[in-house]
Amino acid sequence: MTRRLFGTLCGLVFLVNFGRVAFPPLVETLQSDFAVGSGAIGIVMTLVWLGTAVPRIPVGYLLTRVSRRRVVLGAGTLLVVASAFTASATSLLTLQIGAFGIGLASGAYFVSAVPLVGELFPERVGRMVGIHGSASQIAAVVAAPAVVFILSLAGTTWRETFQTLAVAAAVVTLLLYAVSRDGSASAGTGTDRNFSAALGHWKLILTGVLFIAPAGFVWQGLFNFLVVYMDLGKGFSATEAGTMLTIVFAAGVPAFSLSGQLADKLPHVPYILGLLVAFIGSLVALTFAQGFVAVAVVVAVLGYVVHSLFPALDTFMLSSLPNDARGSAYAVFSGTALLLEANGSGAVGLLKEAGYEFEIVYQTLAGGLFVVVAVLTVLYATNLLPGVSRGENASV
Repeated sequence: MTRRLFGTLCGLVFLVNFGRVAFPPLVETLQSDFAVGSGAIGIVMTLVWLGTAVPRIPVGYLLTRVSRRRVVLGAGTLLVVASAFTASATSLLTLQIGAFGIGLASGAYFVSAVPLVGELFPERVGRMVGIHGSASQIAAVVAAPAVVFILSLAGTTWRETFQTLAVAAAVVTLLLYAVSRDGSASAGTGTDRNFSAALGHWKLILTGVLFIAPAGFVWQGLFNFLVVYMDLGKGFSATEAGTMLTIVFAAGVPAFSLSGQLADKLPHVPYILGLLVAFIGSLVALTFAQGFVAVAVVVAVLGYVVHSLFPALDTFMLSSLPNDARGSAYAVFSGTALLLEANGSGAVGLLKEAGYEFEIVYQTLAGGLFVVVAVLTVLYATNLLPGVSRGENASV
């Protein structure tokens, strides 16, 4: 029954992430339909990711009182409602509200489901979190071609994308309800019943945030505008630009699975720092790459590296935290990090609207991220990184 539950969770995480990544391929369509600029649509996408950040800490507390089964089912229900509301949006404000609602559903899902997966498979945390992440990433891969396909059908608009999502989410949520009724979902709830215990691990949480938030901020500003960047910055056609978005997400499918396995075997901090350096290098290379083949290669490397970061960080945090605080501390970590990361697309959109070219924006962001990584590396080398002892795979 545990396998059936896990399989259903993989189905729901596919839909949850699809809702978040359906917006980038619709940037130009939404700009035209609502008669707004890149800054306004950038804020819409920021609201999606702010939505996925905002509920995490409150839900972390809720999980000390309510079963994860109920929270996951609630997240699925909210995804149905928010997707249907987004499909009916008639103004920029209602579009923003719908996007924020989709984000809220994803945030509630991830903060309850990821620790659940880790506790259902305590001996294979990295591997199973990686598989769960791969299911999420497949949604990102198919999002762009699925949106393009829906738009190509006679009589359809961008609204059908979210109508389809609402129907699919309703079906999978009902399936999850049926599968989890035997109580298997409560098997992995652990003993996390003291939310305040998470605060005792603030040093480790701070380190986790420093590892992922700056890189996530840059990543948000990149992938949400990748199609526009490929069009305006690289001179690609709409089809070629959409292909690049598919490539950057497709590279993440094997990245989640492989990186999760590597995170189980390699020293966590050096592995994470190495991925951050590779991300910076590939981002800079992207600003200089020219031609379809060269850009495609760089985009593939960049996509693999950045998506390897996520299971590496999750494995680091879940393996480092004790059972009595794992869910709560993970909620504080992910919620804090995403509140910072979510502003990336809005920042890039506003900078672009102010007249700065994409290359300058991304090179500047890469430079800032390099400074952060350099500081973290020095702190680790001198055994001053909060909550981590040099040479240990995980410490509390």
